[in-house]
Amino acid sequence: MSQAALYPDYGRPSWRRFLFTREMAIIALLIVVVIVAIAAVPSFGDSQTVYNILRNFLVNLLIALPMCLVMITGDIDISVGSMVGLSCSLLGVLYRAGVPFVLAMIIVILVGALGGLLNGVLVTRIGLPSLAVTIGTMALFRGLAVGMLGTSTVTKFPPWWTNLTKYAIGPTGIPVTIVLFLVLLAVFVYILHFSTFGRGIYAIGLNSQAAAFSGVNVARTRTILFVFTGAVSALGGVYWTLLRGVARGDVGSGLELQVIAAVVLGGVSVFGGVGALYGVVGGVLLVSVLSNALQLVGVTADVINVITGVLLIGSVVVGSLITWIRSRRVRAVRVAPTG
Repeated sequence: MSQAALYPDYGRPSWRRFLFTREMAIIALLIVVVIVAIAAVPSFGDSQTVYNILRNFLVNLLIALPMCLVMITGDIDISVGSMVGLSCSLLGVLYRAGVPFVLAMIIVILVGALGGLLNGVLVTRIGLPSLAVTIGTMALFRGLAVGMLGTSTVTKFPPWWTNLTKYAIGPTGIPVTIVLFLVLLAVFVYILHFSTFGRGIYAIGLNSQAAAFSGVNVARTRTILFVFTGAVSALGGVYWTLLRGVARGDVGSGLELQVIAAVVLGGVSVFGGVGALYGVVGGVLLVSVLSNALQLVGVTADVINVITGVLLIGSVVVGSLITWIRSRRVRAVRVAPTG
C-alpha cells in the first residue's frame, strides 16, 4: 500500500496543503465579510472604520496570541479577562500612589506574569485541570481588581501615553499601537512555527506522554505558556487603561469568551494539537469586522453575541466533521484488500 493511500496529504503540493485548510477558509470568509460590509454598510470602507476596529479590538488580538499556544497544548485560560481588569486597577492604584508611570507599567506586567505562573504551577505541579484552575483565578483576579478601587476610578494619566493610543499611521487609519501587535505576532510566530519549543507545544497537544518520552519538558512548557497569557493580558490591561483614560475594576468582563471563541474559530482544536497563528488572527479580525458592521446597521449586542455563537458552533461542527470524514477515509483505505 502506498504512502499516498495511507496519508491523504502525502505527495500533495505544499501550496495545496497550505490553501486547503480550515485557517485559509476563515481568511477567505473574512475577505467575503469585508467585501459585503463595504458594499452594504455606508462608510464601512473608510479609514475611520479601520481605525476603530483595530484600536478597539487590539486587546483581543494581543491576548489571542498566547491563548493560541495554550490551547494547542490542550489547556485553556479563562482568567485572562479578569487579569485585564486586575492590571487596569493596579495601574491606577500605583499611579495614584505616586509611582512613576513607566515603573508602574513594568510592575503591572510582572504581576500579570506572576498570575500566569500561579495558573501554571497549579495545573502542572499540583495536577489540577486548567479549566477548574482558571475559573478559580478568574474569580480571584476579579475580586482583587474590584477590591482595589471599589466604585472609584483613576483618571488623568500621562498625556503622552494616552495620546499614543490615538495616533494613526498617516491617512491609512491604522493605529500606531498596531506596531506592538506586529512585534508580538512575529515573536509568537517564531516560537510556535519555527522553534523546537513550538514543536514541543504541538507534541504536548497531540500526546503529552509521548512528548515527555521524546524529551519535551511538558510541565515547564505549559507553565511558560500560562506566564505568557498572564503577562500579555496585563499588557492588554495597560493598553485599555490608556485607551479609555480611566482605570476601573470591571474592565475585561467577558473578554475571555470573546478571545477563546475567536481562537477556536481560527482553527485551533479544543482538544489540542492543531492550530496556526495566521488562522487565529483571521478569527479575531472576522469577529471584529462582523461585530462592527452589525453595530453600524443597528444590530443590538445580544443579537451580535447570538450570531457569533452560531458562527463558533458551526466552525467547531464543520471542523469535527472534516476530521471524522478524513479518519473514516484513511481507515477504509487501510482495511481494503491489497489484492
